Amino acid sequence: MMKNFPFLILGIVFGVILAKGEVISWFRIQEMFRFDDFHMYGVIGSAVVLGVISLQIIKKLDLKDAYGQSLIPAPKPIAFKQYIFGGVIFGMGWAITGACPGPIYILVGYGYSSYVIVLLAALAGAFLYGILAKYLPH
Repeated sequence: MMKNFPFLILGIVFGVILAKGEVISWFRIQEMFRFDDFHMYGVIGSAVVLGVISLQIIKKLDLKDAYGQSLIPAPKPIAFKQYIFGGVIFGMGWAITGACPGPIYILVGYGYSSYVIVLLAALAGAFLYGILAKYLPH
């Protein structure tokens, strides 16, 4: 249990940063989908750049996880149709609910009780995917 405590603290700090950066605001998300403001595109773009830099550091230093496994994802063929289909479903859910998966927990923590339904639906979707994954093309 104590081994995971730093990750809990890191998650809380990340949640505070998302909240203070207005990333959890449904208004900001709707602005993004209406192309009215650059705010969310700047946040997402910064995350992509940071992810690219982080992956390059992980590859260069050949970092391992706590179990000694490589952190570098195994290469796999690109399945363009699957990414389009998945992206459309993800984007529709994001646009309808005003929240992507990470901020759902923050919104529930803020006391927005309607997001409990969104959280339960997201968990049900993940559970359903787990059941159907072996039948889906990957």
